[in-house]
This record gives sequence, structure tokens and C-alpha cells, in this order.
Amino acid sequence: MDSWQRKHDLLSCLQQSEGFVSGEDLAHRLGVTRAAISKHVKQLSEQGLDIYSVKGKGYRLAKPISLINSQVLQQSLERQLFWFHQLDSTNRYIMDNANRLQKGDTCIAETQSAGRGRRGRNWVSPYGCHLYQSVYWRLDDGFSAAMGLSLVVGLSLAESLTELGIDGIGLKWPNDIYRDSKKLAGVLVELKGSPDGPCHLIIGFGINVSMPTLAAKDIDQPWSDLCPNGELEVDKNALVEKLHAKLLVDLAEFELSGLTTFLERWHAFDEFRGREVLLTSSQNAVGGLYQGIDKEGNLKLLIDGFIKTYAGGEVSLRLFT
Repeated sequence: MDSWQRKHDLLSCLQQSEGFVSGEDLAHRLGVTRAAISKHVKQLSEQGLDIYSVKGKGYRLAKPISLINSQVLQQSLERQLFWFHQLDSTNRYIMDNANRLQKGDTCIAETQSAGRGRRGRNWVSPYGCHLYQSVYWRLDDGFSAAMGLSLVVGLSLAESLTELGIDGIGLKWPNDIYRDSKKLAGVLVELKGSPDGPCHLIIGFGINVSMPTLAAKDIDQPWSDLCPNGELEVDKNALVEKLHAKLLVDLAEFELSGLTTFLERWHAFDEFRGREVLLTSSQNAVGGLYQGIDKEGNLKLLIDGFIKTYAGGEVSLRLFT
């Protein structure tokens, strides 16, 4: 049994326990030494996980987590699941294996060593705490057919979370999902193939499920998760099942109709519509009254009485203060 499986089993024991679990008890359950338990706890803590260690009592998770049960989850998904303890990036796995995948096949990792968001930003990825997932899709009409796709993915996530009973969900153009005006999740869509012919779509997203205090120190913006009061609001396996089923439906609809049929639904979750915003890039910054998005997914700003549109990419949107 490899080291990551031991860590997974250790966390599973702690996840199922309400109080402290002694090192001796954990060692007995996992068939290892107490020294091995101590080593695994130390390594998980160094990776950003919050695990209380109290002499005479043992170990306890500071916040609850939810681990993927790959065998059970595979039975509920309509497509192939590739699950890993650790990957450099779920997007990279899908991209490297795109030629042998079917639409809707998905990859999930409990931690990523090189997870990325938009504009090359790192995504904080402590083991077992969040959802790191990528889905494969294919379009036959080139890169232009994917215009607006990332907005549909964000909408699909937002609607799924809302249907699961998560409150305060909103969308920030182009690819962020907010909760109570703080970032909860992000989407990164990458393309591979021919600009004018068949192309592979790698649809990646990360959702903060239970943010450890240590890991939160590495985040440079306000954040939220699905454990705001110390109790998980949804099991991660149920979350994946819901997201995946809805995403397959929305991707199929997007392939037939494009972004237009999603606009009204997207605007219902829009965090900034009707507010003064600042749009910045490496070259300049422009302010205006945010007017939502057009049928191609471009942002609309009212500036000096005129509507101007801006495409996504190397730009950043925030409220004007």
C-alpha cells in the first residue's frame, strides 16, 4: 500500500470520528506503527491540513473534510472516472489523454501539485479538503465554437450548488463562482487541436469545500467554502454526482445552441450587474457601469453614454471603490 493510500485511510478514520483518536488506535486500524502515524500526520500538516495533535488524547481534524469514494462514485457517474490521490494537474491529465477519452469522462485528484487558475495563478490544493476536477469534451467546429463555454460551465456549477441548498451563490465574469461575495470556485477551460476542425476541450474547476486555516494564509483574496460554520454542507461525492450530471446536460445544450440560451440564467446569478466596476489589464484600466454580458460572452460596460464590450483573457474585473 502506498504512502498516499495510508494518508487517505488515516484521514478517513479521523473523518468518521467525532473526537480525538489515539495514535495507538490509528496504528492498530491501519496496521502500521505509531511512528508511521506521526509521520503521516506531520506530512499532511506540512501540506496545509489542520490536524490537532494533543499528547494523551491523539489526533482530530480541526475542520471536517469529505473524501472521494471512487468505487461508489464510479457506479453513479455515466462516464469514466479517473481518480488519483495526487496529480500535478487534473487538466494536464485530461489533456495528455484526450485522444482516448469520451465526452464527459472526468478526472479527480485529492490534491494537485501544480493546480492553476486563470492568468496562471496557483490554486491552493491541500489533500482531501477541496474538489479538484476536470472533464473532457470535444467540439467538431474549431476553437470559435467554444466561445462562451467557460461561462456556461460556471453557470452549471452555480445552479448545481444552489440546487444542493448552498445559499449566497453568484457569478463573477468571466470564470469565478462566488459565495456571499467571496470566491468559492473557479473554472479553467483549455483547448487542444485544430482551430478550424475537431478540438479537445479540457474543462477544469476547483471548489473550496473545507478550507484549512493554514492553507488560507496563502490566498491573496477573500474566499468562502462549503464549511462556513464548522460543518460540511454537502458530501463531496454527492457534489460531484450533481455537478457532473448537470454539466453533461448543459454542455450538450451549448454544443447545439451556443451561449444565447444560457444568458438569462447567467444574468440571474451575476454578482456585478448594474454596479460601477474597474476592468484592468497589463496595459491599462477602464471604469464603467457594468451591463452584463452579450451573446458571445463579452463583458459590456457603459462608458460616457456608450456600451463597449471586452473579451475575457488577461483582464481582471472588480468593483470600483
